[in-house]
Amino acid sequence: MSLTLKRQVQVRAKISAVGAYVPPRLLTNADLEKMVATSDQWIVERTGIHERHLVDRGVATSDLAVEAAQRCLQTRKIDASELEAIIVATVTPDMMFPATACLVQDKLGAQGAWGFDLSAACSGFPYALQVGAKLIESGAHKKVMVIGADVMSSILDYTDRSTCILFGDGAGAVLLEPCEDGEIGLVDFEHEIDGSGGASLYMPGGGSLNPSTAETVAQKMHYVHQSGGAVFKVAVRKMSELSETLLRRNGLSASEVDCFIPHQANERIILATAERLGMPVDRVIINIGEYGNTTAGTIPLAMHTALETGRLKKGDTVLLASFGGGFTVASTLLRWEF
Repeated sequence: MSLTLKRQVQVRAKISAVGAYVPPRLLTNADLEKMVATSDQWIVERTGIHERHLVDRGVATSDLAVEAAQRCLQTRKIDASELEAIIVATVTPDMMFPATACLVQDKLGAQGAWGFDLSAACSGFPYALQVGAKLIESGAHKKVMVIGADVMSSILDYTDRSTCILFGDGAGAVLLEPCEDGEIGLVDFEHEIDGSGGASLYMPGGGSLNPSTAETVAQKMHYVHQSGGAVFKVAVRKMSELSETLLRRNGLSASEVDCFIPHQANERIILATAERLGMPVDRVIINIGEYGNTTAGTIPLAMHTALETGRLKKGDTVLLASFGGGFTVASTLLRWEF
């Protein structure tokens, strides 16, 4: 089979640059052995994670987002003043309001840009990518910055080994622009949510249902709560199903995908999904060992890893897949154009 463009649009959107940033401070498995009842072997065998990066006190999601965005702009050799919109995918905003996108816009000096936050947990980046693409395809804008950033350490209970071993802090950013003649860019997407899975991965405190009180803090309601077994099974099945649907709709088989960039939640989830798709492992980008699960940051960070290691190049057919709290699921098909 060969790629068949089903969605006909007058203007197509493409990723024209990528930037990534993680804070310098490391939390290794050896460090965690001193904090909770765990071991390096236990963590690596079950997750594939060796270390993760954490912010210092006073460093917020907007700071990571700005660092990633600046690197993206430097790669593209343009100024922040040229940006027209900024979308920040995050579940750890600096505060409830204003939106982190507003803070990023100010820190970047992108006076001409408007923007907003998007909350879809680990699927936040691919969801934001499609929203940004539609701003390009509509003809409304020509330069849209899409950022996935999270400071997960701010909502983790470091006495709970089931969650604190999994997550790290980080951010990635991409610039969206219109395709030039002969370019394809973003091809198609498949998204899904299932709210019945909400209680399997969530943070119960701090919203309108359970406003912050001394009691909610004492009950640890402001931390991530996860049912790992339930998440694992559904993640593999749903990422595979949506990706298969997307490939089939566009006349492709898994063997024709040059680069598979999945959400970095757990190495076993990644490998099980790739196996179910029939995706050769050498085409799968895995960097969870270095960063852990950075939630909205994982896919753009993995894009950066793929570029840095020479595994992503112009003309490649790329498949993205993610699964997150909600449940939220996403699969994205695109042609890499730089």
